[in-house]
Amino acid sequence: MNISSITPTVGAEVTGVDLADLSPEAVSSIKAAFLKHHVLMFRDQTLSRDQHKAFGRLFGDLHIHPSKRNGMNQQDPELFIINTKPDAKLTNGEAWHSDVSCEEIPPKASILYVTKCPENGGGDTMFANMHEAFDELSPALQSLLLSKTAYHDGEIDLRNYGVRLRDGQTYPKASHPLVPRHPENGRPYLFANGSFTSHIEGIPRWESDMLLQGLYQRTATNPRIQCRVKWQPNTLVMWDNRSVQHHAILDYAGFARYGERVSVLDSERPQPFTP
Repeated sequence: MNISSITPTVGAEVTGVDLADLSPEAVSSIKAAFLKHHVLMFRDQTLSRDQHKAFGRLFGDLHIHPSKRNGMNQQDPELFIINTKPDAKLTNGEAWHSDVSCEEIPPKASILYVTKCPENGGGDTMFANMHEAFDELSPALQSLLLSKTAYHDGEIDLRNYGVRLRDGQTYPKASHPLVPRHPENGRPYLFANGSFTSHIEGIPRWESDMLLQGLYQRTATNPRIQCRVKWQPNTLVMWDNRSVQHHAILDYAGFARYGERVSVLDSERPQPFTP
C-alpha cells in the first residue's frame, strides 16, 4: 500500500490496495491515514453494493439518510444514490457543506463510489479542511466563535432543490457548537455551512449573517485549505464529514454522472472545543 498526499493540508491517494479484500493491517493503515489526511481516494476499485457497505462498516454502523426515514425515498436505506442526468439543472452537493449536518448526530464519514463520470471530464469534487479554516482565524475571532452554537435546519437544503415536505413528514433540525472538538484528534474545527446552517444562536440575525457569510466566503476562496479530486470510473473517496466540507462541481451539462454513497454514524453529538 502506498499513501501520497494530494495537498499539504488535506487529501491523499491510496494505491496498491483492494477494498474488497483487506487485511487487518491494511484496515489499520487506512484508518491512520484517514485521521491524518481527512480525505482518502482509491482508484480502480471493483465493488458490489454489499462490499461497499462492508467497507463502510469497518468504521462504524451505517447512517440512514433522513429522506429514507420519512418516506421521501424508497431506495435502499443504507445507500444514497447520486444519479445526475444529462439534462439536470441541479446535482447533489453543489455547494460547500457537510452531509446532513442538521442531524442530532451527523455522520462522521461519507464514502462515495463513482462508477460513471461525465464524458467531458467534469464533475470534480472539492474538499476543505475545516481544522485549518479555524486555525487561520485571528485569536479574537476564534475566541468569539468558541462560545457560540449554530442552528442547522434540514429544510434549508430541501428548499435549495425545490423540495417541500408533505403533511406528516419531518426533517432533522439541531443545534451544534460552532467550533466542536474532533473526538479522535482533539483539534477544533469550524462546523457551519450554507446548505444547512440557519443562524448563530444568541446574537442578532444580522450579526449572524455577517459572520456566517464571511466564514463561508473564506472557506470557498482559500486554496491553502483545499484539495480537488478528479473522478475516474470505479473511484472511491471517503472523507471525514466532521472536519471537512465538500463541494460537487456541476460543470458537465449534457453529460451524466452516477455514484453511490454510504455514510458512517458517529457515536455522539458534536461536543464544544474547550481550549
